[in-house]
Amino acid sequence: MLSGEEHHRGASRTEEIVAFDDSGGGKPVRAERKPSRSRGMAVVLLVLAAAGGGAYGYTQYNQPKARPKASAPLPVPVTLGTVEQGPFALMANGLGTVQAYNTVQVRTRVDGEIQQVAFREGQTVHKGDVLVQVDPRPYQATLDQAKAKKEQDTANLNNAKVDLTRYTGLGVYASRQQTETQTALVAQLTAQVASDQAAIDNATTQLGYATIRAPIDGVTGFRQVDIGNIVNAAGMSAIVTITQVEPIFVVFTAPEDQLPAITAALRKGDVPVEAWSSDGLTKLADGKLALFNNQVDTATGTIRLKAVYENKNHALWPGLSVSTKMRVATLAVATTVPDDAVQHGPSGLFAFVVDEAGRAHQVALKAGRSDSGRTQILSGELKPGERVIVAGQYKVQDGSLVADPRAAHTAQASEPDAGRQPEAVRR
Repeated sequence: MLSGEEHHRGASRTEEIVAFDDSGGGKPVRAERKPSRSRGMAVVLLVLAAAGGGAYGYTQYNQPKARPKASAPLPVPVTLGTVEQGPFALMANGLGTVQAYNTVQVRTRVDGEIQQVAFREGQTVHKGDVLVQVDPRPYQATLDQAKAKKEQDTANLNNAKVDLTRYTGLGVYASRQQTETQTALVAQLTAQVASDQAAIDNATTQLGYATIRAPIDGVTGFRQVDIGNIVNAAGMSAIVTITQVEPIFVVFTAPEDQLPAITAALRKGDVPVEAWSSDGLTKLADGKLALFNNQVDTATGTIRLKAVYENKNHALWPGLSVSTKMRVATLAVATTVPDDAVQHGPSGLFAFVVDEAGRAHQVALKAGRSDSGRTQILSGELKPGERVIVAGQYKVQDGSLVADPRAAHTAQASEPDAGRQPEAVRR
């Protein structure tokens, strides 16, 4: 057997391989194989590379991570308004209901059949317009009978007057009894003629009632009786209801503590009262205060007032619920902010004021009345021209950085485009 050293040498020798020449001579040719030492070197290099990669990875894994630099906090997006100073109207807001100036339920005053209905439902009618015609023939006959009776009694009266004149002219030839009797007969017939005239007047009135006319100017409602129906004066059912809407009233309430200011305003002249829709978004009419009730409602602590409106456009309708704005005075100078700037907090009312650096600061205040979207500030460190937050307050704290994106967009839109060249330069 070969020793280990000899085996190693044999392994390191170049191996010979017998081959034959392609020329066909059968002469063997020696070819050499690559030494096996190159394989060992490659294995060593792979092991070293793996060890180095593991060491690098271990170093990177255990190395403390570098903290990212803290970015500046983004401003809270809000909407800003402005503190203003100037004239301010003291308005008293209330809720009310529209009432017709007059309301009439048209009923018949005679019995009979309806022959004609001369109006349309919802029509605007004027005083004296014919609404319904009841059968007039029975009443016309009664009138003719009264007239005939008067003519008969008038003839008898004229005859009695002639006899009285004859008896009076006879003097001593006529007895005193005859003269007195004839005088009494003349007086009796004169009274009868007067009674006949009264009957004629009554029959004429009843005949007039057969033609039902509008008692006021107004708008008709739903018709309750149709043609051919029998109506009677004793019935309580109305034929139609007419409401007068020009002018028209609004009855509303105000707190009792405003009564002195309202009384003082009435003494100075007319007190304007605006009527708005119940949601307060649409103005319906301008009017003036007509009167206030003669007592305060002790249950609610309010007083009822009535305002009158011309209502030419019929914007107000009986029964409509409206909100009212009554101007009791006008201040020459007052500090105001938008209504939405006033917030409610645990300590009372406050507003966020934004300084020149864009920081919001909470300012306590006391608010007064509101008008046209602005609220009067009675006390608080607010100066004219300062910016206040009117939307987005729920994200803001005292000292927060804020910005108004809408204002930034407006400013960008107002600036000219610096990168755009004039048309003449481009050409």
